[in-house]
Amino acid sequence: MTRTDDDVAGLVLAAGGGRRLGGRPKALLAHRGRPLVEHAVAVLRSAGCARVHVVLGARADEVRRRARLDGCVLVDNPGWEQGMGSSLRAGLDSLAGTGARAALVSLVDQPGIGAAAAARILAAYRDETSLVSATYAGVRGHPVLLGAAHWTGIAASAGGDQGARAYLKEHADAITLVECGDVAQPYDIDTEADLGHLE
Repeated sequence: MTRTDDDVAGLVLAAGGGRRLGGRPKALLAHRGRPLVEHAVAVLRSAGCARVHVVLGARADEVRRRARLDGCVLVDNPGWEQGMGSSLRAGLDSLAGTGARAALVSLVDQPGIGAAAAARILAAYRDETSLVSATYAGVRGHPVLLGAAHWTGIAASAGGDQGARAYLKEHADAITLVECGDVAQPYDIDTEADLGHLE
């Protein structure tokens, strides 16, 4: 099946409050002179996502003021403190009724994962039943592509900081794995020590 530009929407989870970073929202951390959330959006657009939804939470108003997110659909997650699961649910819910047949999901705090890795995951999309995950030396990571046929099940199982992990574990046999370790580094910006990865 040939993918059209509207088939797969990009979804950036950017609601975290950076608790281990002294309460600095990850979306606003500076990377290459701009807020990290701008970098995450640019990665998905460069990979081929024409439509990008961004889930905001911690200091959402400030993110809106400081980050250039023109053309993105900004989704507020009032329950962001409950963890990534709530952000994933909010993001998938925002895609309902848009015509998107899959979501390419990335995390705002992984700047080492660029457009090359995201494009590989996008290229593995087939239809709304697709489940695709990047792997790094065989270990599953992000980005992930979640076909719309799975959204209800994913939303039902997403809780705390688990996101889609439980659902993907249950459906491991259905996942297309795409090695990305040669083009990306899957580190997270979680602690003060991790800030050295930012440029």
